[in-house]
Amino acid sequence: MGHVWGLTLDMALQDRAAAARSPVPMLRPTRLLALGGLVLIALFYWKPLRTYEHTRGVLDRRQADVSRLQQQQRTLEHQLATVGTGDGLIREARKLGLVKPGEQLFIVKGIAAWRKRH
Repeated sequence: MGHVWGLTLDMALQDRAAAARSPVPMLRPTRLLALGGLVLIALFYWKPLRTYEHTRGVLDRRQADVSRLQQQQRTLEHQLATVGTGDGLIREARKLGLVKPGEQLFIVKGIAAWRKRH
């Protein structure tokens, strides 16, 4: 039998067969170095990716706010155009409790009760 680094060939073959049967494969230094490099790269990319996702979420929310506010502006501009002048404007001013210059404001209470009685 031949000797391989001070071991017999049978012992070397038995060691190899045992290593092949073992559940944990032998990690070579180059594999460990490659695995460590991958872990390091993953750590370097984790924070920027997390920041990117957060920023994208904030941007989506802001865009939704802008769309909502643009719709609200269009609605208000439409109301302004329809109320503009005339009877609509006077009606809205009366609802707010405004009076024309020179008019006297009267506050009448109990109208609902009066309507029930009559």
